[in-house]
Amino acid sequence: MPPATSQRAWSGSAPTAFTFRIRCSGKRSPSRIIERAVFLFVSFLLFSGALLAAAYYVYSAPRQAESRILAARLREVRAKSGGAARLSRGVSDLMIQEKQSTFSFFNKLLDWLGPARRLQTSIEQANLTYRATDVLTVSVLIAGMAYLLQGLFGEGIFLLRLLIAGLLGCLPIVYILRVRARRLAKFEENLPDAIDLFNRSMRAGHNIQSGLETIGSETSDPVRMEFRRVVEELALGSTLEAALHNLGRRVPLIDLKFFITGLILQRQTGANMVTVLENLSVLIRERLNLAAKLKAATTQQRFSAGLLCALPIVVGLGFWLVKPEYMILLFTDETGSKFLTYAIISEIIGILIIRKISNPKF
Repeated sequence: MPPATSQRAWSGSAPTAFTFRIRCSGKRSPSRIIERAVFLFVSFLLFSGALLAAAYYVYSAPRQAESRILAARLREVRAKSGGAARLSRGVSDLMIQEKQSTFSFFNKLLDWLGPARRLQTSIEQANLTYRATDVLTVSVLIAGMAYLLQGLFGEGIFLLRLLIAGLLGCLPIVYILRVRARRLAKFEENLPDAIDLFNRSMRAGHNIQSGLETIGSETSDPVRMEFRRVVEELALGSTLEAALHNLGRRVPLIDLKFFITGLILQRQTGANMVTVLENLSVLIRERLNLAAKLKAATTQQRFSAGLLCALPIVVGLGFWLVKPEYMILLFTDETGSKFLTYAIISEIIGILIIRKISNPKF
């Protein structure tokens, strides 16, 4: 090769090597450093949480087995006694203390955290056997895994990763709230029949506890289950007021609170509350009929609202199938990720507003 040609070739290749050296030795952006730090921190939290969960279940599994055996023995004793024996209050207190001592650390944590206490109340109202600490742990694990998977298989911006991880982490809580809402709606639907059954029992000359036992044996779940718990609490030595207040805490319905107030007034003052309870039963039925008519009258509007909420998702899936190179920019490009984040936030706000409008409370 002539010297001039080699000189030109060397001079032409020098900027490329120099540029490559600059790119390799360049510093990372602050946002990228923050994302890496959060990625490592979430990984550490997930690993630590998995170790703590394994240690907790290894420690608590034998105690839970002992508690189940003890509960089965108590049920056998109660079944043999035919429900006539009145177990002392000390047995009930012993069971409560045993349960609290098994989860003493988590109970203290729940007493300190207000949202966790409300979540535990919602779990009890949904008649689920979960613990608030377990649900929160699963939610955090789901959110952390979602964030890590996005970091491994996708780019996106930091806010979008947090948003998607938060939405996926809320799925267990949303499931609990849905089960709770369905159970309360079914309880409210069966409550008028239970009140009528109680009124007939009172007219026949039975006392309040006999009327509650009739509801617990002649109705359907969840009314039967809750009133059976009231009867069991009375059999364990609890007072009628305390058992009814516990029922109102487990089933937070305003109609049930009126029913409980009527029973307590009848117990304390000896007044005749049969007529009042009959009017309450009629009022609940009329309100349920009005709600059914309103639901039938707004069927088209609710369908339009659902279609409007689903339209952006359907259009996005259609674009993904037809032109995936257009949609992939929403995850790989920083500007596209910002647009996707704003779109998801706007979609969530719109769904909440439309849901509030299409489901009036009265």
